[in-house]
Formats: sequence, C-alpha cells, structure tokens
Amino acid sequence: MQNKYYGRDYISTSDWSKEDLLDALEISGKLKAMRKQGIAHRFLTGNTVFLMFFDKSTRTRNSFEAGATQLGAHAHFIDVATSQIAHGESAKDTGIILSSYGEAIAIRHDLIPGEGNRYMREVAVHANVPVFNMQCDIDHPFQTLADLMTIREEFGEDLRGLKIAVSWAYTHSYAKPLSVPQGLIMLLSRFGCDITLAHPPEFKLMDKCWREAESNSRQSGGRISVTDSMEEAFLNADVVYPKSWGIEELFSAPQEALAIADKYKNWICDSKRMKDTNKNSIYMHCLPADRGGEVADEVIDGPHSRIFPEAENRLHTCKAIMLMTMSEGMPELAG
Repeated sequence: MQNKYYGRDYISTSDWSKEDLLDALEISGKLKAMRKQGIAHRFLTGNTVFLMFFDKSTRTRNSFEAGATQLGAHAHFIDVATSQIAHGESAKDTGIILSSYGEAIAIRHDLIPGEGNRYMREVAVHANVPVFNMQCDIDHPFQTLADLMTIREEFGEDLRGLKIAVSWAYTHSYAKPLSVPQGLIMLLSRFGCDITLAHPPEFKLMDKCWREAESNSRQSGGRISVTDSMEEAFLNADVVYPKSWGIEELFSAPQEALAIADKYKNWICDSKRMKDTNKNSIYMHCLPADRGGEVADEVIDGPHSRIFPEAENRLHTCKAIMLMTMSEGMPELAG
C-alpha cells in the first residue's frame, strides 16, 4: 500500500495535522498489540537510523534502539562529543553524509534555547531521509505523542473537557529543558482538553509555544489558562503532569536558575495535592522524576501513577513514526 508519510520529518507535532497524529496513534496501538501477542513485525529489515545525542538519555535512546531492532532495523548511536560535530562539522555536511549511509537521522539537542530545533531543521534541509526530533529546546514530540496515547488509553478517544494540569515542580538537580511542558500544551490543546499551566512567575515557557497553544485551544473548543498556583491547577484535575524546567534566559547560568528554584521547594506533587484532583485522576511524568523534589514517593508509587505504561508507550509511538516515515510501502498491520 502506498505510504503518504514516507520520507517525512518528525520534528514537532505541530508539523503534522491532527489526522496525521491520529494515524500515528492507531499504528502505535497496532504495533503494541502485535508485540503483546508475539507477532513479528520486522518491516524495516536492512534499514539504519542514526541517533545523534548532544545530551544524555535513557528512555529515548533505548526506545529507539529497541524499536529499531523489533522492526528489523539497526539504530546507530552517535555521541556527538566523540564525533566531528564537536569539532564544528556543519549541519549541512552531517545531513548529506548520514543520509547517504542510512534511512533516517534522529537528533537530541535540548539544553540550549535557540539552538536545538534550528539545528535539526538545518540538517533536514540537506538530508534526503527523515529527520526525527528526539528532544530539542522547543518540543519533545515522541514523548508527548506517547503521553497522548496514554491519556487516551485511560479516558477514551474523546478528550474534550478533560482537565489537565501541566505544572512546574521543584528540583535542584539541574535546569531541565522547557520542551516537555511546551510540547504538551501545544499538542493537547489540539484535542479540546481544558489545560491549566502552573508555574512560579520566573519559570515562563517560550512565548511562541504559549501563543500556539492558545490558538489551538480556540480552534478545538478547549480552554487554556495559566496560574502561579499549583493548588489551583490540581483542583478537579483528571491528569496531573508536574515536572521541573529551567528559566529560558538563564540556561547559560544554570546555578542562578537553581537558586531561584530554591524559593519554591513547596511545589511538590504529594498525596495532599492529589486529594484535590478528581477521584480517578492520573499522575504522569516523562521521567526521570526527582523523588522528594518533584514528587513524593506515595504518589509516584501509588494508585494514581501511570509512569510505567507511559514510558512503555514511548517504544510504540517511536516504532510507529519510524515505520510510517521509513517504509516506502505501508504494511498491513494486525492488532
């Protein structure tokens, strides 16, 4: 069957229509069912995807490597620090050369605002194979697609009116990227959810991401608001997604950002705050979560937590996007 997604980049969920993303979720579900049933699905035998990492990774690297293996492909890990990119090799040269060696290029470049997404898109201009965003400064599209898959598994396909709290939470480990909360509000706002974004005044998201989420909400019939109260965001929420992120203007001075964060140590997801949510609410996190900082053990290990199904879904959505964009003909899928 002819595949309309063949060769397409996946750099932001915003680059794909809502219908495209629903197709990806359908394929994710079928691949998940095939894996559960032990049905082989080596549809990309002989293919290679290059995984370029400017930052550390657990779930992203391993979901790609395991997913590629299960699809019959090979994931080739590149630590950018040990490559010629560290010596200044251009995005143009990298894109041209790697796309002559394999069938896709995936990049994680997330710690410097203004650089990661721009670098990926420059590689994509010169590559003749799909370029995947494994997390940049703006978006984390594989994570947020898995998050959407998890929410739909819990609450059904119609998410209109579902209340979702995307909240900053405290940590002193390091100044984390803004891409997950930004990606969440840009994606979930397209599905009619009622989103409350909560953060201390200093921890704003990028303006363009907020404006896009507002526009999406108007078009989908959902609502979006922002507050400086974690309690307000959690009140009657169906989904809570509390995680830390840094300050855009201080990524070159992370210790300053962490010092500011120390003023907000009470921004923790604990059992007291979860009591304000709806009875069947769920707690989500992209992981790793800072226990005792972002979240209390009784929550992350408790009945509301869905972190492990959420993390597993990273594998299935990763495989779906690879299959959709790397296979010239879309195979018939069971499940």
